[in-house]
This record gives sequence, C-alpha cells and structure tokens, in this order.
Amino acid sequence: MTPLDKEIILIIDDQEENLRVIGNVLTLMSYDIVLASNAEQALQQLSECTPDLILLDVMMPDQDGLVTCRQIKSNACWADIPVIFLSADDDKNVIVQALEAGGVDYVTKPFNRAELVSRVRTQLALKRAKDQLRALVEDKDEIIGILAHDLKNSLAGMKLSASLLQSRIADLPARCAPLVDNIMNASERMLSFMQEFLANQCAEQLQLKSISVNLCSVVAKITSSHQPAAGAKKIDLTAHIPEEAVYVNADPEGLTQALENLVSNAIKFSSEGGVVEVTVQRPMAGMAKCFVRDTGPGFTEEDRTKMFRRYGRLSAQPTGDEPSTGLGLSIVKRLVDAMGGTVILVDSPAGGAEFVITMPILDTKTAAA
Repeated sequence: MTPLDKEIILIIDDQEENLRVIGNVLTLMSYDIVLASNAEQALQQLSECTPDLILLDVMMPDQDGLVTCRQIKSNACWADIPVIFLSADDDKNVIVQALEAGGVDYVTKPFNRAELVSRVRTQLALKRAKDQLRALVEDKDEIIGILAHDLKNSLAGMKLSASLLQSRIADLPARCAPLVDNIMNASERMLSFMQEFLANQCAEQLQLKSISVNLCSVVAKITSSHQPAAGAKKIDLTAHIPEEAVYVNADPEGLTQALENLVSNAIKFSSEGGVVEVTVQRPMAGMAKCFVRDTGPGFTEEDRTKMFRRYGRLSAQPTGDEPSTGLGLSIVKRLVDAMGGTVILVDSPAGGAEFVITMPILDTKTAAA
C-alpha cells in the first residue's frame, strides 16, 4: 500500500444506527469504510475488496460474529485481516470466545469514540508492520536465492576448470600443482557450503506432504548411494532393515533429506576404518525408529546445547578434510519436526554418535490399499 492509499475498514453490524455512527467516526479519520449488516453481506464485500481491518458485532441474527469470524479466518486470503469485536456483552467468557475465534481485540458498547479510534489505529499499525516484515522476508529470500544459485553455478565452473587442470598437471610447471590443489579444495568447500545453504532454504520453504513412505526403502537407497564416499575412507557402511516393509507417515523428500544428512555426517566425522550403521527398528506403539550410529568422536556437553542450531560449529572436525557448514543437523531437526516426528542424540555404549529418528507409522494394510 502506498502512502496515498486509504486503509479500508469493513464494519459488520446488524444495527443501522451503529453502522452510521461508527462509519462517520472512522470516515472523519480518513479511512475508507465498507458496511455490511449481516454475515452474508460481509462475505460478499470481502470477495469484492480485501479490507485492512474488520469491526465485527458479536450478536447478530442468522449467524453471530463468532461463527462469522471463524469463517473469515478459514479462508487463506482473509486469514491475516485483524478483527476487532464490538459487543454490548462484557461477559468474560464471551470475550475469551471472541479472541479464540480469531479476534485481536474486543470493544464493548456503548464505546468511547477516542478509545475506538485508538484501538483501530493500533491494529492497523500492527498490520502495516507485519505486512512490511513479510515483504522484507520475501525480498530477502528472493535475493539470497538468486545469489546462491548464481554463486553455485560459478563455483561449479571453477571446480570443473580446476579438475581439468589437475588432469593435465604433468603439462604444467611444478609450482602450479599446489596452486591448482588449493583452487580445487577451495571451490569444493565453497560449493558444498552453497549446496547445504540452498538445502536449508529449501527446508524452510518446503511444503511437506503427509503420505505413506516405506522407511526401509528410503534407508536402502541412502546407504547404497553413500557407499562410494564410505569406501573412499574404508568405512564399513551397513544397513539393518526388517524383511517386512515399515510404512511411516511422512514426506518422501523431507525424510530422505533428513536421513541423508545424518548418514553423510556420520561418514564425514568417522575416521578411516570406522563403522556406520543405519538400523530400522520394527514398529512399536504406533511409532517406527531409525538409528544412525557411527564410531566418530561423538559430541561434548557443549555441543549438545547447540547441535541443532543453524551454523552451529561443533567441536568435532571432518576426518577427511571434508567441508562442514554447521547446517546439516539444523535441517534434520526442522524437517523431522515438520513431519510430526522427533530426532534425538542418545549415548552410544560403543562411543561415537547415535541419532534416533522416530516417525508415526501407517498400518501395512492401509498403506497397501
């Protein structure tokens, strides 16, 4: 809204005198006023013009204000419009019900004009601030996304060029070899950071589905895809999966991304010759568990307090000079929580780290139907 635009207020009241008095007061304050005498008219007005604020009477014939407010809030297009209730009823229970229905304030009749204007101004100011904040966040996400993707492409080109130089290192002067290696390592680290950064952005904006997902199948694919990385460090990566499928209620992409982060971290922080095990436990009490264990250095008490924070640098360092951004575990936590599951770190008797993801299960017969 530009500074020249007038803010629009929708007044819903079955009493014509109330509409006239309130409308006149707010018109003098330079607001555009839209009137409705019942819920049906109000919804019609909303479909034609989205107001900045709604003043809603509680007691109305046919459909009261509480039901009307819930109906308005159930529509995504109108859900963010603040609603101030107006009523002669000062019963505390009614006030609580009005606020629970979605109202932001409650003004009793007969109202004081100065008080009504003040409350209207306050709610409109809060809405403006909220709208501005939302716009800033959207701009920030768009700019960061553009920069990240452009940088990712440039870094990928840099890495490709360094790789080509490495393949022809014999044709270059001896002093060039360490320089090429430095370029290769730096581009790999920066590219890895950008990939995890984009994954974090995706996790924040991902619209997660809730469908039947075979946890055993997801684990099998992840362990198979990470065998080359584990083999390069002589790490024994194994999956322990029940013969029968274990169906969980989750988002396929979200669940895969969460488990991939845990498995890649386990490989990254385990020393050469270590062991990484991914185990799917048979469902119990309506929940399925997946364990990711490693023989790495584990976590200190200080690590445990910040391990799920974004960019939280922990005490352990990658054992193969792999890049680490501090984003992986925060992504896991965000995704698993959003899917209705939990992720925790437990003490492993054999040392190292052991993460447990718990997800709600689906009945096998239901999943197969």
